Amino acid sequence: MNWLLDLTPDEWNAVRLSIKVATVAMLASLPPGILIALLLARGQFWGKTLLNGLVHLPLILPPVVTGYLLLLTFGKRGPAGAFLAEHFGIVFSFRWTGAALACGVMGFPLMVRAIRLSIEAVDRKMEAAAGTLGANPYWVFATITLPLMLPGLIAGAILSFAKAMGEFGATITFVSNIPNETQTLPSAIYTFTQVPGGDEGALRLTLISIVISMAALVASEVLARRVGRRMDIE
Repeated sequence: MNWLLDLTPDEWNAVRLSIKVATVAMLASLPPGILIALLLARGQFWGKTLLNGLVHLPLILPPVVTGYLLLLTFGKRGPAGAFLAEHFGIVFSFRWTGAALACGVMGFPLMVRAIRLSIEAVDRKMEAAAGTLGANPYWVFATITLPLMLPGLIAGAILSFAKAMGEFGATITFVSNIPNETQTLPSAIYTFTQVPGGDEGALRLTLISIVISMAALVASEVLARRVGRRMDIE
């Protein structure tokens, strides 16, 4: 069984890159995720249904389609990609940053839904009471709404991370499968399945993927419960 732990340098690079990409995707998605969740949970505006549909579209579309749309938009010749590359030097296509973008987009609906549900569960009377005492909306959000929605925020962030760890279709379409640059765990596993004698490498990385994803989900559950119990005590 020692061969299960005997990873090659390229396999270690795929593991490290996957964790890096998933972490960046999760952290970058949090601010817009909270904002969109607030809009969907509390906002009353024309186009709310359309916005909700756009947010959840990556869950319905084939991942390859999402990746191709990202390539058209954020590729070097795409409108957003050309602008970012020319004015800020930011390049997404065929870079690990593009893998993070693709993973963030694919995990965004899961994050928004979890946060939205937690916001909708917040007691509006507590916020109204704080407002009558003179607290401004930003202070009310920071001291009442945010702590109460924290379990959902943690759950959404971890779900986004876990989704990013397993993302394949959109990533390989947008940034290809370049070793040490864009080759994440799913891409590395796919590569091993296409070469003779690659079964052991594919199995090693598969087991690592399962362990990391399960650890993330368990951590999400434990953190959410601890935060919830602490809030009940307070």
